[in-house]
Amino acid sequence: MLVHRSGSARGRRFAVTGILLAAFSLVATLPAHASPAADIPPRGSAHMGMGVLEHDGRHGTPVPGDATQTEGVDVSSHQGNVAWSTLWNSGVKWAYAKATEGTYYTNPYFAQQYNGSYNVGMIRGAYHFATPDTTSGAAQANYFVDHGGGWSRDGKTLPGALDIEWNPYGATCYGKSQSQMVTWIRDFLNTYKARTGRDAVIYTATSWWTQCTGNYGGFAANNPLWIARYASAVGTLPAGWGYYTMWQYTSSGPTVGDHNKFNGALDRVRALANG
Repeated sequence: MLVHRSGSARGRRFAVTGILLAAFSLVATLPAHASPAADIPPRGSAHMGMGVLEHDGRHGTPVPGDATQTEGVDVSSHQGNVAWSTLWNSGVKWAYAKATEGTYYTNPYFAQQYNGSYNVGMIRGAYHFATPDTTSGAAQANYFVDHGGGWSRDGKTLPGALDIEWNPYGATCYGKSQSQMVTWIRDFLNTYKARTGRDAVIYTATSWWTQCTGNYGGFAANNPLWIARYASAVGTLPAGWGYYTMWQYTSSGPTVGDHNKFNGALDRVRALANG
């Protein structure tokens, strides 16, 4: 015999309806272009300059053919196996390959990129994408050196580069105050030098550096500057640096998108490699 429980089915219907309305209201409050986590890339996918266009925009490209500057590229897993001979024949003479990120990621294409550029005659180096919110600067410097970021005086190996820029996974300054960020960077640089004997290159953008370090100028005396700015001129540099060593000027170059200029002829690239 069927037994009717007054209001039970009706109550369940109201409960389900309430849940659905609450979920709809939550989704409706999200920005029109987004869904939860839709704009957050997977860990390990970060690469040099991925925040430049969004934050600083594009304002032209430099005039080509300056004999006092030497063309270079930077690559990561996004490029896969790189056509190094094509780049060499186009005039590219130096390269950096992403080796590591945080203390949790190594580039699966690093060997082809790092060794391939060397084998065609380029002067090459490795870079580390910093995530100051995950582990200490010292821990990340050690991880970098242990996974391809070392240095040797062979005339064809550039000192390692610290890629410190916008956080693609969260808060722009990785949840750190300006003084905390300076301390984190200092720990990385000091550890890298203790491990390799070389001062690391700092890759950054002036706007990020100003926001997240308070435009700190204390690293300029020892650490070469690699500046990111997609424009016809390099613009204002971070505090302390009177000149740049390298300039990432575009993310839409031929063969490999990220193209750079070394502020000097090829003999100056070789001088930096030799230390």
